[in-house]
Amino acid sequence: MSDFAQARTNMVESQIRTNKVTDQRILDAFLDVPREQFVPKSSRGIAYVDEDISVGGGRHLMEPMVLARLIQALNVRSSDLVLDVACATGYSSAILASLANTVVALEEDPDLASSATAALAELDVDNAVVVEGRLADGYPSQGPYQAILINGSVAEVPATFAEQLIEGGRLATVLSDDGRMGNAVLMTKLGGHLAPRVLFDAAIPGTPGFERAASFVF
Repeated sequence: MSDFAQARTNMVESQIRTNKVTDQRILDAFLDVPREQFVPKSSRGIAYVDEDISVGGGRHLMEPMVLARLIQALNVRSSDLVLDVACATGYSSAILASLANTVVALEEDPDLASSATAALAELDVDNAVVVEGRLADGYPSQGPYQAILINGSVAEVPATFAEQLIEGGRLATVLSDDGRMGNAVLMTKLGGHLAPRVLFDAAIPGTPGFERAASFVF
């Protein structure tokens, strides 16, 4: 077993399985997808630490445990069309692609989008496509989606995301006003609106473009 393969096993057994992730499909996905191929070469030695990893441009890959629990909450089915928002270098997209029918991976940073496309192609992931666009707009042209993942923490979820989900569709992210401690949430579209449920506390770096709209002060 290679050092990276052993590190991947250790990540699953010590970081993910022990933190309430019980879906074997998800555990298998994290065992199969080589996280080291989605981080800068200078960071490959720490690819499996239990923390967020910078991939440049102020962006990060989420801590594995948080990512795994958000994906488990989404309850992705093999027939689902999933939107992966702020996919960065494509690691979350590769995980989701092993669970879903199709993944639309949205990224607005051209360099990160290029890296994601290359990494997914190298792993022969043929059911995920990387598209470029403003993160906070989502990607309505390919929807509606059964599930949406927003990587990183956001101050609020724009209303447009409800419009891009089917009725009963799910959205998972971390809500935080300051990009520090926040709440991982699952939002389900019911009656055309997103109904949130808090899952657990999480401290994840913020994703640009999702800042809370300024309000008038009298």
